[in-house]
Amino acid sequence: MPDEVSLMVTPEGLIALADMALAPKSQSRLDELLAKNVEGKLSAEDTKELDLLLTQVDELNLVKARAAATLHGIKN
Repeated sequence: MPDEVSLMVTPEGLIALADMALAPKSQSRLDELLAKNVEGKLSAEDTKELDLLLTQVDELNLVKARAAATLHGIKN
């Protein structure tokens, strides 16, 4: 990833990163948009918002996975 940021993070910080979740307000909105999508009721604006939220979820999952993998490497 070309825009990666290299940080020195303590094991405690890695645990916090691995346990991160989408903010409750964003998670609630994501749930609403996903429900509308299943019903086929997304507007063009809703679709853009859903795509943005899903991109954020993907990025969050990458951070979590990297933190978890780093923790695993530290423990072994």
